[in-house]
Amino acid sequence: MSLKSTGSAGFRDSALTVQGVLQAERLGQHLAALRIRYTHVFASDLQRAVKTAEALLAAQPQGSDSQAVTVQRKPGLREQDFGFYEGKPFYARQYGSKKSGKDNHRSEHREDPDFKDVESKESMAARTTSFIDEYLKPLLIAESAEQQRAVAIVSHGNLLSHLWRSILGMFGTNRTTVALAAGVSIGNGGVTPLEYLGGWSNTGYLELDMTMVSVKEEASPRNKIIIKTVNGKDHLKGLKRARGVGSSQYDEGQKKIESFFKKTKTA
Repeated sequence: MSLKSTGSAGFRDSALTVQGVLQAERLGQHLAALRIRYTHVFASDLQRAVKTAEALLAAQPQGSDSQAVTVQRKPGLREQDFGFYEGKPFYARQYGSKKSGKDNHRSEHREDPDFKDVESKESMAARTTSFIDEYLKPLLIAESAEQQRAVAIVSHGNLLSHLWRSILGMFGTNRTTVALAAGVSIGNGGVTPLEYLGGWSNTGYLELDMTMVSVKEEASPRNKIIIKTVNGKDHLKGLKRARGVGSSQYDEGQKKIESFFKKTKTA
C-alpha cells in the first residue's frame, strides 16, 4: 500500500501547479517502473489529489489490469480544515505575548458569528478511522495469496500523518509486528516513535507491505506491517524547478515545452 502527499493547502480546492503536475507524472512513472500494479486507488476529492491519482494510473502499462482501475474520490481524505485561517496571511506573535499570533487572534475573535476554528486532531483522527473501517479494512481482510491488492491513497500531509497513526491503531500494537525494510530509517537519529515518521514532501510517499490475519485463522493472530519506504522522493531526482511558471496553475490546454522542439513528421 502507498500513501502519497500532494502538499498542504487546506480545504481550498486549489489546482496543481505546473511543477506539481511534473512531480505527479514523475511519481507515476517511477512506481510503474517498480512494477507496482494498482488494484485500488483512493484520493481526496480535492482536484490536486485527484490529478495526482490520475497521473499514477496514466503511467500504468497499457494492457495491464490497472488500466481499468478508476480513482475513488473520498471527501474524508481532504486536508485539515483551517477554518477562518484558510488562505489568510500568517499572524505574527505579539511582542511580549506567550501565545502565538493565531492563538491571540482566536481569543479575540472566537465569538464572532463568522469565525470557524481550525479542525481538531480528534476530528481528523475520526475521519481517517472511518475511511479505514469502510474501505481499507475490508480489502485487507478479503485479501488472499492468490489475489493480493495494491492500494494507493492520495491525500495531504497533515491528514496522512493521522491516517498512518489510525492504521497502527487499527492493527493493534499488542498483536502486530511492525518492521523496517533493509536500508529504511525513520527520524533524525535517536529513538523515534513509530507514530511519527516525519514530514511529507510534495508527492513524497510511504510504502507499506501489510498483512492482516483473521482471528478465525489463528488463536493469537500476529498482523504484520513492513515499512518499505518513508517519504520516498527518488522520482524527483534531477527534476529542475520550472522557473517563472513552476508555481502557476496548470492549464491542461497548454502545450508542454518539449512539444515546441519536436520535429514534425513528414510523409
